Amino acid sequence: MTEKQAGWTGGRDTFGDFAPGMVHYTDKVLFDEVWEREGLSKRDRSLITISALTAMGKMDQLRFHLDFARRNGVTDQELEEALLQLAFYAGWPNGMGATAVLRDIIDPKTAD
Repeated sequence: MTEKQAGWTGGRDTFGDFAPGMVHYTDKVLFDEVWEREGLSKRDRSLITISALTAMGKMDQLRFHLDFARRNGVTDQELEEALLQLAFYAGWPNGMGATAVLRDIIDPKTAD
């Protein structure tokens, strides 16, 4: 029996049939369930996620989530300010790295 395709498909789009467990938990649990809970807005979930990823130095995942935050209503100026604030608590190198990722999203011609 195949699973019905509905809701979030980012895991499936990225991995296809490879790593079906990762696909399932990414698409069905994390994005279809957790991100859709009513306790926090998607905007707030985005800011929290960006904070955690910046603090851990996870720039690959941060790239997606900074763009996702913009789609969830966080402005570029708010993202810049959030990353400045995070630099003091998550470490300057992590803040600088995250700011470079944001710059590349806002102005792709600056990407290396």
